[in-house]
Amino acid sequence: MSDDADDGDRGDRGDADRDPDSYPIEGTALVKTAALASVPAARVPALLARVQADLGPRIDAYRRRYERIAAEPERETFLVEPDHWGAVADRVGLTERERDAVVRAHEAAVERIGSGSGRREEFDTALEIRSGVVIGVSADEDDG
Repeated sequence: MSDDADDGDRGDRGDADRDPDSYPIEGTALVKTAALASVPAARVPALLARVQADLGPRIDAYRRRYERIAAEPERETFLVEPDHWGAVADRVGLTERERDAVVRAHEAAVERIGSGSGRREEFDTALEIRSGVVIGVSADEDDG
């Protein structure tokens, strides 16, 4: 088995010099997404990388416009309006199924971040009316 097949946890701190094709969604969220999504599991990482490439340069706009619910050295987490993902899908060229997989991955990551910070119930409640977005940041753009 290749190293790439085992590299599901892209949120490791060892990723400070973030690969442009990387994404801030961890292995557990990927596994959950792959189990629930209507796209092949092998396609999910490429979809997340495409979305990260679109969202990453927009981090300052997200900081200004949306509620940031978590900030970590390698990623920031925001709550956005439910129809947010339609615009992202249009910009990136995602099908409806691909968009749904990306949304599931981001929301699973938000749930995991909430669990890790002792705020899972709060985040789950927020996700009932809004959607979550996790954007990877490099060390040099952290909280700019």
